[in-house]
Amino acid sequence: MNTKINFAGIEMKNPVTVASGTFGYGREYSEFFNLSLLGAVITKGTSLKPKSGNKPPRICETASGMLNSIGLQNPGVEYFANNDLPFLKKFDTKIIVNACGSSIDEYVDLCRILNTLDIDGVELNLSCPNVKEGCMAFGNTYEGVKKVTSAVRKVLDKPLIVKLTPNVTDIASIAKGVEDGGADAVSLINTLLGMKIDIYKRKPMLANNTGGLSGPAIKPVAVRMIYQVSKAVNIPILGMGGIISGEDAIEFMLAGASAISIGAGNFINPYTSIKTIEGIQEYMKKCGIENVSDIVGKVEMN
Repeated sequence: MNTKINFAGIEMKNPVTVASGTFGYGREYSEFFNLSLLGAVITKGTSLKPKSGNKPPRICETASGMLNSIGLQNPGVEYFANNDLPFLKKFDTKIIVNACGSSIDEYVDLCRILNTLDIDGVELNLSCPNVKEGCMAFGNTYEGVKKVTSAVRKVLDKPLIVKLTPNVTDIASIAKGVEDGGADAVSLINTLLGMKIDIYKRKPMLANNTGGLSGPAIKPVAVRMIYQVSKAVNIPILGMGGIISGEDAIEFMLAGASAISIGAGNFINPYTSIKTIEGIQEYMKKCGIENVSDIVGKVEMN
């Protein structure tokens, strides 16, 4: 069985990565398993300057999922380059940095720095609030997505993956903006906007009132959006949204994802990504599949 894939020019030993924001920079999870087993590690969102994030409480559990409003807390790209990247380079896995910013200039300046680092790719987080446009997320319009993607493409020689928010009316047209902007791949879905209320305090559970919903609860929405985007673009898709098993991963790949990310599942069980890799291999063996890429987009619609 061959689980190797070429995703947007990144040679991965298997199609399983870990989603930004759920794996930190790998240090904690490396105490549970060898990170070299992963196809890639996608880092926590990294910005040009350090960010303190939102005030707590900023995470709460929901039915089959969780809400978070971390606010992209991170130590900044300089700290990452000097401390976290050397740690990740100890492992035989690909390193993809999730990049976030609050203006196009910030994205460009950040990616200009990332282009000089020994990493394998960049995942551009377009769910960030655009401070120059009333804090609307960059990923909410075709033109907005295309504009920031095109600007980053001019300074980034490494594979460029653009991560989309699902909080839009037409995800396919937004993904088309990614492709038209020159990206090598698209990743989806990011979290769905949600709220949970403490009925005794009569206040939202999160200090920020709303947060991003992730976990198995959002999987059917993610699968649907993966399928829609796969019919709209010709670039590969990194699928995520509630994957906690090999069966889930196969479902995403049949819908059109070439690779997948484990997100909230890492919090449920630190071995979720490893069990997912094993589950994919078991499926391939059971169904007589030689190359994992052969199942991508092979769903047969009714």
